[in-house]
Amino acid sequence: MFTSVEKLIALRNLRPKKKEGFLKVISTFSFIGIMLGVAILIIVMSVMNGFRTDLTNKILGFNPHLIIKPYNDEKINSSFKKKLSNNFKNLKFLDSFSGEGVVMNGETTKGVLIKGLDQNNKKNSIFLEKILIEGSENIISGNGVVVGKQLAFNLNLKIGDKINLLSSAFINTPFGGLPKQEIYIVKGIFSSGFYEFDQNVIFLNLKDTLIFFNKTTDDISLEVYLQNPLDANTIKDQIQKLDSNFYIYSWIDLNKSFFGALKVERNVMFIILTLIIIVAAFNIISGLTILIKNKTKEIAILKTLGLNNKSIVKSFFLTGFTIGLAATIAGLLIGILFSLYIEPIRIFLSNILNVEIFPPDIYFLEKMPSEINSISILIIFLLSLITTTIASLIPAIAITKMNTIQALKYE
Repeated sequence: MFTSVEKLIALRNLRPKKKEGFLKVISTFSFIGIMLGVAILIIVMSVMNGFRTDLTNKILGFNPHLIIKPYNDEKINSSFKKKLSNNFKNLKFLDSFSGEGVVMNGETTKGVLIKGLDQNNKKNSIFLEKILIEGSENIISGNGVVVGKQLAFNLNLKIGDKINLLSSAFINTPFGGLPKQEIYIVKGIFSSGFYEFDQNVIFLNLKDTLIFFNKTTDDISLEVYLQNPLDANTIKDQIQKLDSNFYIYSWIDLNKSFFGALKVERNVMFIILTLIIIVAAFNIISGLTILIKNKTKEIAILKTLGLNNKSIVKSFFLTGFTIGLAATIAGLLIGILFSLYIEPIRIFLSNILNVEIFPPDIYFLEKMPSEINSISILIIFLLSLITTTIASLIPAIAITKMNTIQALKYE
C-alpha cells in the first residue's frame, strides 16, 4: 500500500530537525490528546456498562420478574396457577405480599418496605440463605424479622434485638383508628449489595405479614420468575391476554425511567468525550499544515525528481495517520488496564486524597463497577481511526495544489 520511499519520507517527517522543534511539540500534543481521549472514553463506557449490568443483576436478584396482583374481586388461586403452568412452560411462582410500614427502635424511626415471604417455599429459603450475612435457619418464623445491613447499622440493631413495627393498617379503638403496632425480634441481617434495598427492606413471614396488614390469603400477590428476565414484558402481555382480571407489572416497568435515564446519560457522555478525540485531531491538521508549509522546497524537489503527487500525499498522510494510530493503540491499552483495576485505583485515590470516591449512598452500589465491552472498544477504535484519517488527509491533499515552479523559484 505504501512504497519504501513514502515510508521513508513519513519517518523523516516524524523526526523533525532541531530548528523545527515546535512541530515536535504539536505532534506530542496530538498524540497525548488522542491517547487520553480514547482512554477516557473506554474508561467511562466501561464504568457505565458495569454500572448498568451490576444494577440490573442486583435488581433481578432481589425482585421478581413479574408481579401479578388481584383486583375486581378476583383472587389468585390454584386454578389460575394451573392455567399459567399449562400455557407457559418453565415459569416459577411464589406467593408474597408487600406493604409499607415504619420501624421504630428507641427514638429512631425509619420508613420501610415490609415484604412477606413463605419460607416453606424452597426458592425463598435459597434466596434468604444467599443474601444472609447473620442469622440461621427459620429466621422469619416465630415473630422474627430479617433486616438489611444498612438499616441495622442506622438503627444500631443486632441479632436478638426487639423492634417495633408500625403498620399502614389501622385498628379501631375507643379513641378512634390507630396504626397497628407489633414487636418483632431481629433474627437475621442480609446484604443484597444494593444500598437502597439494604436500608429500606424488612422480611417477615408471609402469614405474619398478612396479619400485620389486616389482609387475607385473597390479597396475596404472585411473583413470577422467568428463565430469561428480558422477556418479562412479552410474557406480561401474554398473561394479560390470558386473563385480564389481574394487574400485572414487570421489573422493567418498575425501573423504566431509571434505565432510560442511564441510557441517555451514557449516550451523552459518549458524544461529549468523543469531542476530546476530535479536538486532538485538529492538532494533527495544524501540525501537518505547518509541516507541509515548511517542506515546500523539499516537496518541489521531490516532484522535480519524478515523485508524483499521489506518493507525496500518501507520505504526508502516513505521517499524521501514524501519530493517530499509535495514540489510539496507547489509549486502548491505558483505558483497558484502568478499567480492569478501577476498584483498587478508586480505593488508593480515596485513601490518598481522604475523599470518598463513588459513595454507595448516592450510586446505590458498594464498589465501582466496570465491564469491558468488546463492541464498545471496537467502535471507539474505529471512531478514532476515522477521525485521524480525515484529519491527516485534509492537509495532505493540499499538496496537489502546489505549483512546483513557483515553489522552486521563491523557496
